[in-house]
Amino acid sequence: MNFKQFIPYILIFSFIVQGCVPARKFEEVAEKQEICAKELKTLKTVKTELETENIELKSNNDQLYEANKKLTKDTTLLGKSMRMKEKQYDKIELLNQRIQEQLEILQKGQTLEKQRLMADLEKRKLELLKMEDELRDLEIDLNSKKIDLENMSVELQKREKRVNELEEIIANKDAIVKALKDKVAKALLGFKDKGLTVEQKDGKVYVSMDAKLLFASGSTSVDAGGVKALKELAKVLEDQEELEILVEGHTDSDKMNSSSHPTDNWELSVLRATSVVKIMLKHSKMNPVNISASGRSEFIPVDTENKAKNRRIEVVLIPKLDELFDIINN
Repeated sequence: MNFKQFIPYILIFSFIVQGCVPARKFEEVAEKQEICAKELKTLKTVKTELETENIELKSNNDQLYEANKKLTKDTTLLGKSMRMKEKQYDKIELLNQRIQEQLEILQKGQTLEKQRLMADLEKRKLELLKMEDELRDLEIDLNSKKIDLENMSVELQKREKRVNELEEIIANKDAIVKALKDKVAKALLGFKDKGLTVEQKDGKVYVSMDAKLLFASGSTSVDAGGVKALKELAKVLEDQEELEILVEGHTDSDKMNSSSHPTDNWELSVLRATSVVKIMLKHSKMNPVNISASGRSEFIPVDTENKAKNRRIEVVLIPKLDELFDIINN
């Protein structure tokens, strides 16, 4: 049964049980859960698209480099061919000049030889004209290749610039995330041996806190030790306007047999996440727009053998990708 299917039961219990959270709160939690899930899915899709586009751009770069290399080679060959034609042209010119000289000698009376030489001269002239046409065609082809090469170079520069921009932004985001991870880890160093870990993966920072650090068994109220840890975390995050902060509640797979609030693991995970968000907002200047609570129940375990590790709160710090979106849209 998913969260939406469970909402009617939550509403019924909200009217029956004294002291329970109002139905409107559960509706807000459900709406935030759905929004967070959509945003997370969008972020994953964007990340995949960016990585795919980055790979495609690099592949296109390689293809453009190869095309550039081939055009350069073709241009060199055309240049060599043109120079050979020019040499042949010079030889024909020289031969034509010699024939003209011989013709002048034969004009004094050697009529048959003159006719033969005239025919040979005409043939040479035709060859010369053909050679000139070929040379002209080579020049046209060479100029066309040069234009293609220039256009290819311009396109290659544009693609390189786009790839460099994407890589620079991704590198900056990674550096910011790492710096944030180090800052959070330093601020929470005193809780390291009390079930708190800080990890960087997939371009995000995960602050994981064992449930026993924050809550008594089955409780949704954060105890004094947990409040202290959450205050320290909130102080680090209160000036981080470029982050989306998602607080996730996780439980183990043990079923709850309670007739009062919370009645099951879904309620427990949602209420615990909500309690953490309220404490962090209460003890800091964090912008409520940037933070949301989400219940994940038992369905994202981290350890199949030690289920106590699955009872946890995870604060996920997600960098905003507005700059990358702007590049993609443009």
